[in-house]
Amino acid sequence: MTCRRIMVQGTGSYVGKSVVTAALCRYFREEGLRVAPFKAQNMSNNSFVTPDGREISRAQAFQAAACGIEPAVEMNPVLLKPSSDRTSQVVVLGKPVKPMTAREYHAYQPQLTRLIRESLERLSEQYDIVVIEGAGSPAEVNLREFDIVNMAVARMDRTPVILVADINPGGMFAWLVGTLELLEEDERSLVKAFVINKFRGDLSLLERGIEWLEAKTGKRVLGVLPFVPDLAIQEEDAIPETKWKNAKPYDPNKINVEVVLLPHISNSTDFDSLEREPDVIVHYLARVPSSLEPPPDLLILPGSKSTIADLAYLRSEGFAEHIYRCHDRKVPIAGICGGFQMLGKHLLDPRGVESDQKAAEGLGLLDLTTTFENGKCTERARARSIDYDSEVEGYEIHMGQTQASESIPPMFRLLNEHGRLTGRADGARSEGGLVWGTYIHGAFDAAGFRRNYLNSLRCRRGWQPLMPREDSGRASAFNTLSTLVRNHFDLNLLHRIVNQGG
Repeated sequence: MTCRRIMVQGTGSYVGKSVVTAALCRYFREEGLRVAPFKAQNMSNNSFVTPDGREISRAQAFQAAACGIEPAVEMNPVLLKPSSDRTSQVVVLGKPVKPMTAREYHAYQPQLTRLIRESLERLSEQYDIVVIEGAGSPAEVNLREFDIVNMAVARMDRTPVILVADINPGGMFAWLVGTLELLEEDERSLVKAFVINKFRGDLSLLERGIEWLEAKTGKRVLGVLPFVPDLAIQEEDAIPETKWKNAKPYDPNKINVEVVLLPHISNSTDFDSLEREPDVIVHYLARVPSSLEPPPDLLILPGSKSTIADLAYLRSEGFAEHIYRCHDRKVPIAGICGGFQMLGKHLLDPRGVESDQKAAEGLGLLDLTTTFENGKCTERARARSIDYDSEVEGYEIHMGQTQASESIPPMFRLLNEHGRLTGRADGARSEGGLVWGTYIHGAFDAAGFRRNYLNSLRCRRGWQPLMPREDSGRASAFNTLSTLVRNHFDLNLLHRIVNQGG
């Protein structure tokens, strides 16, 4: 059977391409088809490690899970990880090449076209349907010659395209019509239908607009998706503004967790499972709190794609003083990956791997020294916590290697695939465990460890412990996604588009 393809493009960034792609993946999987996601190029600091130790975007890993399969590097052959306002680390087939400016990357792009085609063809040989996601907008006329992710991919096999627009901010009709107008004629013919996303209110009020749109463009509206609050979809990139601009107030009856919002924050999905705990409120700090009253129950330094630069940011914006004040008040402090490195005494970069700055003083809360090296660690990790007698399973993605003094105990003992101790350790913790850090992304996703650690914070408040609860957020999200397609798409039109190109 010949593999079929469908592509999801958008009128701009953040209109819902990743969500629609994941929804289609889940729907086709429930229809009994072998389905895989694909995105030729993604720009994101939220990444994931494949079983063979390579790195792809977290969004494609989530979409693979929606398909019921393991993520593979072919699903996202090119990943750009912004490390400054001007440069990004270029990751090709899951391995870093080097940091590049936009001009350097555009000069490098011609080498990637064949690789992208080969990745897509390999997936097409293994699956019945490949759901392809575009990036940004296909109508950026100044970038058309550099396109390797939107219409350049659709043209490879005349893949039918559905165009997604977000109605929430307004201007949706102009966005759709304008995008079509700016496409080349052969590209316009590939667009088979529209999806209107994040609609609220009475759908009958939109009917006349849809009739006008279809008459104006000659394209059908495949579906109108409602706005779904609190959909447990992992963010493709940074933490959305709604989480820190409309922050919830501190609740004295809950565990209040502060996460410092670093300029180059990476793997912010590490805290999704904490957000879904009923006795927890996660506060993302874009600025230093004016008061330490009340103090948080836990302060977290997250991962960073540019650790030395973000460490300087902590000092320049006053976050370092806030961290020290929390430490003086005996507030537990945790660091994940780059945040773990910042908690140490020294950060060394003699080869300029991450920064032009050869050395930086850390926060000094743990007796550690991190040295940045050219080799990048990308591997899955399974470990057992020493203090909380719980297993965690996640992954490591980092450039630096950290050495702890012999007096500093580790946070975790690493396990092999059979669950046996290996003799290797991860992370570090202070005496009493008030300050700790780890390289393992996803540690809080383990229900046992998460609840045991949260119970230790409850104990500090004099509260009774709670029983661990499995996080059903992902399963619930998958059900919601497939229901969106079944209830709000014209399924006959969808299958015609997939089977006959529209």
